[in-house]
Amino acid sequence: MKLENVGLVLEGGGMRGTFTSGVLDYMMDHGIEVPYGIGVSAGACNGVSYVSRQRGRAKFSNIDLLEKYKYIGLNHLLRTGSIIDMDMLYNHFTEEILPFDYDSYFARSMRFEMVTTDCLTGQPCYMEEHSDRRRLIDIVKASASLPYVCPICSVDNRPMLDGGIVDSIPIERAFSQGYERNIVVLTRNRGYRKKEKTFKLPAFVYRQYPHLREALRVRSLLYNRQLSLVERLEDEGRIVVICPEKPVVVGRMERNVQRLTDLYHEGYTCAEKVLSQML
Repeated sequence: MKLENVGLVLEGGGMRGTFTSGVLDYMMDHGIEVPYGIGVSAGACNGVSYVSRQRGRAKFSNIDLLEKYKYIGLNHLLRTGSIIDMDMLYNHFTEEILPFDYDSYFARSMRFEMVTTDCLTGQPCYMEEHSDRRRLIDIVKASASLPYVCPICSVDNRPMLDGGIVDSIPIERAFSQGYERNIVVLTRNRGYRKKEKTFKLPAFVYRQYPHLREALRVRSLLYNRQLSLVERLEDEGRIVVICPEKPVVVGRMERNVQRLTDLYHEGYTCAEKVLSQML
């Protein structure tokens, strides 16, 4: 079922993105297609498998692959400078273990944007790729490279980090692209807010990127404003929101497979409750 003129907005959240995996698998199971999507961080990782129509691939990445290869941990951070085994996720998994279907992805008419943060400007970049395999993976990796615990990535010779630093829920971007009706997938329950605080980073942290430092300083304030906007738009009937029904116990770097599995099934169930009304 093609939903005309409907956008799909996918929040990040690290391993909480397993919730989104469940939502997107439900959409694929029921043939729900949209002409435009935008994903941030884990939302970008999940979203590319939705565009390529590889049902279950994101779940496999978030749960089965983690259980077998344990690609998250301080041992990776100490050894490589990244808390995530980037080589496993963006090379071995993508090309060998469960290969990404580039041909299917590039053949789709659906537009899919991924959000990164430009470290030089501290501004969001909304990036697409329609033919270059390596650039596509570079964008996904940059969008999901968490500050502090992942290295800065390069896309088009620009230093990039996680898009969630500056635009965690890019609903306004979707509106700007002409999509007034949107399905927004969040990885936190309605009513959740971060503790609002600004802080001064130690002088040695990202010292060559002053605009990035400023974006990190006010990150929680911006995120809370976006959450308030989403709730208002939902109350006004302008968007449809799919989110966990109760506070999420899964952490950003969660390694408990049972918790991740439960969250995946919750995403599938929540999608069914909300989207079955649209079918």
